[in-house]
Amino acid sequence: MLTKVTYNREAATQYAIKWALARNPIYNDFDENGSDSTNFASQSIQAGSGIMNDTPVMGWYYNNKNDLTSSWSELQYLYNFLIYNKSVGPYAEVVDKRRMELGDIVQLKDESGRFYHSLVVVSIDHDILVAAHTLDVLYKPLSSYEFAQIRYIHINGVRIYT
Repeated sequence: MLTKVTYNREAATQYAIKWALARNPIYNDFDENGSDSTNFASQSIQAGSGIMNDTPVMGWYYNNKNDLTSSWSELQYLYNFLIYNKSVGPYAEVVDKRRMELGDIVQLKDESGRFYHSLVVVSIDHDILVAAHTLDVLYKPLSSYEFAQIRYIHINGVRIYT
């Protein structure tokens, strides 16, 4: 039976803070493939959820650089997994900026209409502060980014089998 549990926002946030300016050697660095931002976001979400979804193709997991789902490291696939996941693992919804919390994910879209960057929320004060890989940042104000569109992804919780 699937049971809903709380997403550990503190663990996700602390992971993002610890590894924003470095690389966790457990995971591959996808900068060589163009961007590590979604891989980093997934690592942070995994730290907060404590579980992966090992369903081939449609799941969300990382075992090594040759054994992972597209949703782990590719922005649109992560979005699709989080928004449409009805099985094991984290699940989310797109919300208004005011509903964002620590450990949530922000994705940016450029002028060409392509979402290109995933960021992890690590602080909220008068602005949302984020951590990210590729152009490594920690506590960068979201307001300092230039983008054509933004989506705020709020992690609602995690499902586990009991």
